[in-house]
Amino acid sequence: MRALTAPAAPPDADAERNTDGAADLARWLAPVSAGDRTDGPEGDAPRCRGFGYLRLLLWQAAPAQLSRTPRTVAREPLDAVAVVLPRHGTTAVTQDGRGATVGAGELTLIDLRRPFALERAAGASVLLCRLPAHALGLSVADLRPVLGRVVPVGGDGVAALLGPLLHGLGASSDAMSVTVGERLGGVVTEFVAALVNEWNEEPQGRNDPGCPGREALLRAVREHIDRHLGDPDLSPERIAAAHGISVRYLHRLFEAEDTTVGRLVHQRRVEQCERELSRRGRVSPSISAVAQRWGFRSPAHFSRAFKAVYGHSPRQWRAAALGAAESAPPRA
Repeated sequence: MRALTAPAAPPDADAERNTDGAADLARWLAPVSAGDRTDGPEGDAPRCRGFGYLRLLLWQAAPAQLSRTPRTVAREPLDAVAVVLPRHGTTAVTQDGRGATVGAGELTLIDLRRPFALERAAGASVLLCRLPAHALGLSVADLRPVLGRVVPVGGDGVAALLGPLLHGLGASSDAMSVTVGERLGGVVTEFVAALVNEWNEEPQGRNDPGCPGREALLRAVREHIDRHLGDPDLSPERIAAAHGISVRYLHRLFEAEDTTVGRLVHQRRVEQCERELSRRGRVSPSISAVAQRWGFRSPAHFSRAFKAVYGHSPRQWRAAALGAAESAPPRA
């Protein structure tokens, strides 16, 4: 790891730069220690833009690992927080002893005033949005419950508005005036503050892993998912509605489970398909029929999902399972 520092002067508003990745990360995000990875392409240089006091950086090139250590924090303090919003692939986030893997369709917050670590997966593309911490009007205690938490961008909460807004700003035209950019920076700040307030307004205790009501609800949700895996329209919105809870609370319910609702549905579908493809017998359904039975909309989508979990295509997996069955000695 190498330490990266940069001049304290802020970037010009509404400027876009394609320069050295390490220098841009230090200048636009925070003084950090950075490490490169050699298991993926370097990609394009970072794209950096300013909207008033808001800074956006599209991080998709080396370095792939960033950390801000206690020593760096003490030596180079700053007043800022950042939104981490993957566009493709995943990014691992660690702060306050809490770790999370954030993927496309999700976001999280980090406090740049304190130690943190980020690791971008090979080939991933991440949008980083930095804004002044004092502009949020929130205390450290207000921010702490949200830091390093996976917040789904879909659903019925503030994140459903914030995520598309940040993606849109990242892809916006360079012709935007400074005045408009400053106003949009203020809008994003208000949304981030509202997201933190929304998170903290959830009834305390309902998401406590030791709460009996939570365990019963979690069990009911899992059973509901297993009963409806064949429905291609099974979604967090439908699952939440079936149990009389908000989509936001449904996602928070799974925080201590080391997964998300969407990932659980995906995992259970692939597992059920694997069981069916591994069954012995002369007559077995086609791979496309198995995929459709367990909620996959297309054989191609199923094949990619299956290979991501088991390392082989469904066809290869079935052939191996049938070969093992045929070579097994007969039972006495």
